[in-house]
Amino acid sequence: MSSTPDTAAGPPPRGALRALLPALAGHRVMMARTCAAALLEQGSLVTLLTLAAYTVGTAVIEGRAPSGGTVAALVVLVAVRALMTWREMDLSHDLAYRVLAELRVRVFDGLARSAPARVAGRRSGDLAATAMADVEALEFFYAHTTAQLLASGVVFTGGAAALATVEPWLLVAVLPVAALLAAAPFADARGRSARGARTRGAAAKLSADTVEAVDGLRELLAFGALAERRRLLAEQGHRVGEAQRAEARWEAMAAAVRDLLIVAAVLGVVAAAAQSVTSGRLHGAWAPAAMALALSVLGPVAESARALSQAVALRAAAARVDAAGKAPALAPAPAAPRPLPAGPLGVRLHQVSFDYGGRPVLDGVELTVPAGRTLALVGASGAGKSTCAHLLARFWDPSAGAVQLLPAGGDPVDLRALADGELRRAVAVVGQDTPLFHGTLAENLRLAAPDADDGLLAETARLCGVDRIAPMDTLVGERGATLSGGQRARIALARALLGGPGVLVLDETTAHLENTGDAELAAALGKGDRTTIVIAHRPATIRRADRIAVLEAGRVAEEGTWDELTARPGSALNRVLAVTPS
Repeated sequence: MSSTPDTAAGPPPRGALRALLPALAGHRVMMARTCAAALLEQGSLVTLLTLAAYTVGTAVIEGRAPSGGTVAALVVLVAVRALMTWREMDLSHDLAYRVLAELRVRVFDGLARSAPARVAGRRSGDLAATAMADVEALEFFYAHTTAQLLASGVVFTGGAAALATVEPWLLVAVLPVAALLAAAPFADARGRSARGARTRGAAAKLSADTVEAVDGLRELLAFGALAERRRLLAEQGHRVGEAQRAEARWEAMAAAVRDLLIVAAVLGVVAAAAQSVTSGRLHGAWAPAAMALALSVLGPVAESARALSQAVALRAAAARVDAAGKAPALAPAPAAPRPLPAGPLGVRLHQVSFDYGGRPVLDGVELTVPAGRTLALVGASGAGKSTCAHLLARFWDPSAGAVQLLPAGGDPVDLRALADGELRRAVAVVGQDTPLFHGTLAENLRLAAPDADDGLLAETARLCGVDRIAPMDTLVGERGATLSGGQRARIALARALLGGPGVLVLDETTAHLENTGDAELAAALGKGDRTTIVIAHRPATIRRADRIAVLEAGRVAEEGTWDELTARPGSALNRVLAVTPS
């Protein structure tokens, strides 16, 4: 059974951020170097502050100037701190951008693997938000959270051990604050996650609305609707701003709470140090150093708490990226692919049934097209014609039955037994609105056959009338916006033919062409021994087919030639033609 795409937005699942950690597995060496740099950066700061405080304490209390070794150590620590700060930032961002590059590929692969079911019904701006904005948002998680959390844990543990040795009461003053700082990001995790989801959702909708407005700019201008669309975009931008401000307000409150905890720690450390000096447990010259150690080990904890708080708000982006990257294949690859049969290929839909999430579309369709023949597939809108085309392209697999290629000799080959590359080489589907890409005309044609020589390219272009559109080095606008619908149809058909498929499926491909252009392309398609399935409503197109199959209610209602079917009073073909404009 096929499933419809799940576009409902819900709360981000727990563990969405943890699901991002396996992406680091392929970067263990760089991750170790980043952690080492972060550890040296944080550790050098703690050591520098502690040694500086001890130096000041001995100078003030004992009247003893620092030795040359102490000064040299301070200088080295300053240099190490500066170098490691730069190095940690360099390594962490290098690591993050490498991981993000891989995540973008995973998202694209996931969308491609599950298309068109996962893509259908989703707006291109929303898909772009997942592929770009959501992935980009995770830069903070990889660059400012993972290595820093590990390093701050090590630094705090080492500092706590030193405090326990020097003066346990200082550790008692620090531990509760450290625990509260560490727990703070999780205290409002649900709220942070919800606010982050609201922001990501609003940004994705704004992206989708903006892309849609740009794509439909001509229509908006033609109908005088540009001002209204501009107002809607402004409203959506205001919602994004409100969501971002809500996040910022809560983050400001969280920062204030962290500052109050640090102040409480300072008061506690001062009180504990004073009591320790008074009781004689802590020498006066060591008191400033012990206080500096106690407070400096809290710095990395506080910074990690801040980073973790921001990372929690990324759960929604993490969940969207993870779901896109792990999208299941609706047409899984075969465990042991069969080779593509040589020679001309026919097509058979054998007892094929299919449904969209419980809504039946095809019910036991039985249809055979011999090699080299042309079949017109006809039916009212919603009869299942395009679904047959999608099954032939193996965008989905049937819920029952089989779609097969029929070689001239040998057993039928189920499409599910073919590797994807072999299938694409054998079957080409050209839709009514096949998109073109920004680039030259030749580059768009060569998508189907990158290695095609100039001679074959020119011949195919001439055959489909593409050579009359523009020179091969002409830039085609994004989605073919600079071309008419008929010109795009010619290019799309030439692109498919350039790949030399054995089976060609045309899903209303020539609907934008005038009758003369339709006849020209029909003549071009008549050359060769390929099998062609034409989904069309135009009577002239249907009439040229060798045979005609009429779909009704998910079944083949009748099959025959044009003369046979039109001669029958009340035939299914006549019913379709009666409601189809000539």
